[in-house]
Amino acid sequence: MADGEFKGSVCPHDCPSTCALEVEVRRDADGVARGIGTVRGAEANSYTAGVICAKVARYAERVHHPDRLLKPLLRTGPKGSGQFREIGWEEALDRVAAGFAERTAKHGSETVWPYYYAGTMGLVQRDGIHRLRHAMRYSGQQNTICTALCESGWQAGVGRFGGPDPREMAEADLIVMWGGNPVATQVNVMTHVTRARKSRGAKFVVVDPYRTGTAAAADLHLALRPGTDGALACAVMHIAFRDGHADRDYIARMSDAPPDLEAHLAARGPDWASGITGLPVAQIEAFAKLYGETERAYIRCGYGFSRSRNGAASLHAVTCLPTVTGKWRHLGGGAFWNNRTIYHWDKTLIEGLDVRDPSIRTLDQSRIGAVLTGDRRDLGAGPPVTALLIQSTNPAVVAPASEKVRRGFLRDDLFTVVHEQFMTDTARYADIVLPATMFVEHDDLYQAGGHTHIQLGPKLVEPPGECRSNHEVLQGLATRLGAQHRGFGMTAREIADWTLRASGWPGWDDIAANRWHDAATDFATAHFETGFGHADGKFRFAPDWAAIGEDHAVMPRLPDHMPAIDAASEDHPFRMVTAPARQFLNTTFTETPGSRKREGRPTALIHPRDAARLGIEEGGRVRLGNAQGEVVVTAKLAEGQQEGVVIVESIWPNPDFAGGIGINLLVSDDRGPPKGGAVFHDTAVWVRPAVEQAERLAAE
Repeated sequence: MADGEFKGSVCPHDCPSTCALEVEVRRDADGVARGIGTVRGAEANSYTAGVICAKVARYAERVHHPDRLLKPLLRTGPKGSGQFREIGWEEALDRVAAGFAERTAKHGSETVWPYYYAGTMGLVQRDGIHRLRHAMRYSGQQNTICTALCESGWQAGVGRFGGPDPREMAEADLIVMWGGNPVATQVNVMTHVTRARKSRGAKFVVVDPYRTGTAAAADLHLALRPGTDGALACAVMHIAFRDGHADRDYIARMSDAPPDLEAHLAARGPDWASGITGLPVAQIEAFAKLYGETERAYIRCGYGFSRSRNGAASLHAVTCLPTVTGKWRHLGGGAFWNNRTIYHWDKTLIEGLDVRDPSIRTLDQSRIGAVLTGDRRDLGAGPPVTALLIQSTNPAVVAPASEKVRRGFLRDDLFTVVHEQFMTDTARYADIVLPATMFVEHDDLYQAGGHTHIQLGPKLVEPPGECRSNHEVLQGLATRLGAQHRGFGMTAREIADWTLRASGWPGWDDIAANRWHDAATDFATAHFETGFGHADGKFRFAPDWAAIGEDHAVMPRLPDHMPAIDAASEDHPFRMVTAPARQFLNTTFTETPGSRKREGRPTALIHPRDAARLGIEEGGRVRLGNAQGEVVVTAKLAEGQQEGVVIVESIWPNPDFAGGIGINLLVSDDRGPPKGGAVFHDTAVWVRPAVEQAERLAAE
């Protein structure tokens, strides 16, 4: 193909950066756009600023990958065997519709569960599955696998999802990255950190249980024990009151100002926090002094520290810091997690909200294993799930309690349809596999969680083979199932245009002419000068947890360390964090040669003193286990975490592990309070040398 011109697009993947892209479009001899070349960041976008991650820069590897699914497939062998034969689209859709209709006739409509998530973040292609769900009265989905705990913790104090413009990091004198690794997971944060350091001499602090790429770039790394972030936050507030850095006027004006807040925090000083976090008292004091004395202190809250049974409480405690100290008042000050409130979308057309029946049951996404194995705590009085339509996710690897998930997928009575780009672990369990487009091969609309731009992703090239978009598949099924909704008769671009206009934004063509639309709010709104998101405009130090979720009774009344974690014990002395790998994005990019080469193989980061005590050597194989099972990985000795902490960067496909099942085998599918949420970074395990290594050491 000939080199082509660059066209505007946007990264579709599950990352707050939502980068503005320029994609080289390549045409065949007939002038038809059939492929892509170079992918680069759009320099004109004030947040992307020309910078994108290496994995997306190599996106041509995915688009032109020889293993892409190109035709519909019908299973011919046992479930999980990967044995399929090609069939045509008409036959495939007929079979899917017949399978859903047959099971609905036997069990009722709730027996079908459309299951999806963030393989694409485009609003039309990702969320359109709800339109079919609502029109057909299929079971609903509670999205708990990523953001539920963050949402609860942020909502508890702040009340709405917004905050100081992320570009203000460049105006800060102190940036605290709390529980995130943007070098790997949202690289544009580092662009604005670098600007602040160069122009203002800003300090950069990272709070994270291990020495990530981001922590390695920090002026101060607070390597606390996993699940102890609330204790650190409370100690910093204690010191702020003790040393005169608390803004008492701001607390009185802008918060619920519980009369016992200061007394409560008085018992939670640096000595107390040191015993919980494992951090030296001097380090806690130094961080608290730096934070207290810096007006322009910007806390960028990551997702990682919320993925724990106490994650919501921990995030709430962190949001209390800029409230105690009044940092919200300053340019480059305050805290930020996600901007979703600013877009005020009307998703009636995308999701079919006008035909939604609220009486239909909702099933917890993170507990798919429990659902598929018939747990009545999840199914309630309703029917078993006997049919799945899966788009934009790979639960056989991504979901917690992987062995339970696998047992569910192996059920003979379960009819599974997977719409995918590659033969993933989940697709191997399917009865029918449908080939899916990639982001440059369909139209879509994007919001950004990590900045303020609305962006468009127009179709740039023709899809290979017989790949179809999520929207096209839903249209085909709606016709066969008799699903009635006007959205099924519209193109993806028409739906996007309607949604933009109905939400008060310019239409598709207007935004396309300008490449994006900046939806940023004014300073007073972004910094909550006009009030926080609660009815009285006050920040909540004492949240109404009961209004957030049914499991509210266990939540602390005031900011605190909530000890409800899978704590280390004699039998399981290590706390394990399954952090994201730099070259993967969930299970996306695990198929591309560039990412796999750079990641190497599944690895456990172990402190050298732990390794010496256990007889584990660099590069040796180790077993990690608990009551749910065990996995074997390669050991890498690392001093960037405390003893008793083990890190496994993932998510690798199941076949990359001995035994054929990955790291989420060890992760519980417990619901994090108060309203659910996956607890990926809250796991206690034992660590041992693999048998052959132990035997060799004994012989020596």
